[in-house]
Amino acid sequence: MTGNVVMMLLVAVVLSATLTLVLVRLLDRLRRADAQSAARQILEAAERLAADNLKEADLAIKERELAQKAASERELAKIREELRERERTLDRRQELLSQQEDDLRKQQKMVESTQRRLSERLEDANRRNEELNKLLEMQRQTLHTISGLSPGEATKRLLDSLEQELTQEMGAIIARHEKRVAEVVEQKTRDMLLTALQRYAAAHTAESTTSTVDIPSDEMKGRIIGREGRNIRTFEKITGVDVIIDSGFDPVRREIARQTLNKLIADGRIHPARIEELYQETAREIETFIQKKGEEAAQEVDIHGIHPKVLYMLGRLHFRTSYSQNVLRHSIEVAFLSGMLAEMIGLDAALARRCGLLHDIGKAADHELEGGHPKIGADLLRRHGERPEVVHAALGHHDEILTEYPYTMLVATADACSASRPGARRESLERYIKRMEELEAIACSFPGVEQAFAIQAGRELRVIASAKDTDDAKAAKICRDIAKAFEEQLTYPGEIKVTVVRESRFTEIAR
Repeated sequence: MTGNVVMMLLVAVVLSATLTLVLVRLLDRLRRADAQSAARQILEAAERLAADNLKEADLAIKERELAQKAASERELAKIREELRERERTLDRRQELLSQQEDDLRKQQKMVESTQRRLSERLEDANRRNEELNKLLEMQRQTLHTISGLSPGEATKRLLDSLEQELTQEMGAIIARHEKRVAEVVEQKTRDMLLTALQRYAAAHTAESTTSTVDIPSDEMKGRIIGREGRNIRTFEKITGVDVIIDSGFDPVRREIARQTLNKLIADGRIHPARIEELYQETAREIETFIQKKGEEAAQEVDIHGIHPKVLYMLGRLHFRTSYSQNVLRHSIEVAFLSGMLAEMIGLDAALARRCGLLHDIGKAADHELEGGHPKIGADLLRRHGERPEVVHAALGHHDEILTEYPYTMLVATADACSASRPGARRESLERYIKRMEELEAIACSFPGVEQAFAIQAGRELRVIASAKDTDDAKAAKICRDIAKAFEEQLTYPGEIKVTVVRESRFTEIAR
């Protein structure tokens, strides 16, 4: 039994191995058949893919060729359109040129026609001129025959007659225009100026341009001079002024020197150290006084916001005089007059007062810097932030530049009023007489003037014209010519009024 089982088991094992081998071989064959089939399928797929790629490449090439062809056709169409547009432009230009040529031909015809007419008129004018010359020659010969005058005498008479007629006509025109302007302006101007001057009233003082100190005795004079002039040299060196021999040019330094000398005389201790000590003390006092005077002037005219340096320069004007008129008081007066005039014509009164107060600020430093006081003052005000109207008023209040702001005209008017009013300024007797003689001499140099009288301290000139040699028209021309001569030949503050009087007097005696 056991052997049978073993045999059966062996048979089973053998059969099983046999079956396994058969199955393996079958599987191997199946695998080989599948691999070949798969390879064939892959080859077939690759061939189909390659054929598709070739077709797509052909299609892409054909598409690119079609796109290039379409682009070329569009470029050609664009070029054709540009060419057609250029042709149309050329046609328009050709039409325009043709029209211009037609216009030119028409203008040329008109010019030729005008030239013919001008030539005809010129020939006619020449012919008439020849006829007039013949007539004039005949008249001249006739006049020479009748009057017995030579050609030179006749020419002189003719020119004299023509000059007289032109003078009369010129005088009539001047008189007519002056009358027309005077009727409109005179009354308003007079009212405005008189009102402004009446509204402002101020005390006026005139100070000397030199400072004097009374020395009580010769002993004190010797002590001031010192041994071998030591004290006086030290005093002059420190204060910067010449004592006794001459006056200092700087009015501030002159005032410091004056007060220092007074203190020295009062103290009695006169030596170099004491001189220097009192000078420094006086200088500090004067600096404070100057600043205070500038601030007081600004407060008096109700002006605020002025730079401290400008206030200091304004205070220095207290020691400056012009024709013996105190410049600081003059500036305050100009400020008030400018403000009142501005109110009357509707301008800013505060700005006008500011312009008037600072218009002469350059006089505080004109002895230290080059240039006239208008330019120095304008530069000073510009550097310290003043408004353009204020700067221009300082620069142009003497009418040396073109006026850009109305405030400059107001300041110039107020300046002239303040400087030329009676008693404002003093002159030496010789200078006064010389100026009066110059005014009268210039007026008497004109033909037809019999007498001339300078009045109102040279502010007005009365001219007596000959009633026989002049008429009203010629008198008007003489008046204007005299005024022009004053403007060209003389230098004077303010203005000069010229009045020409022509009258006829008849006297009979009843017996």
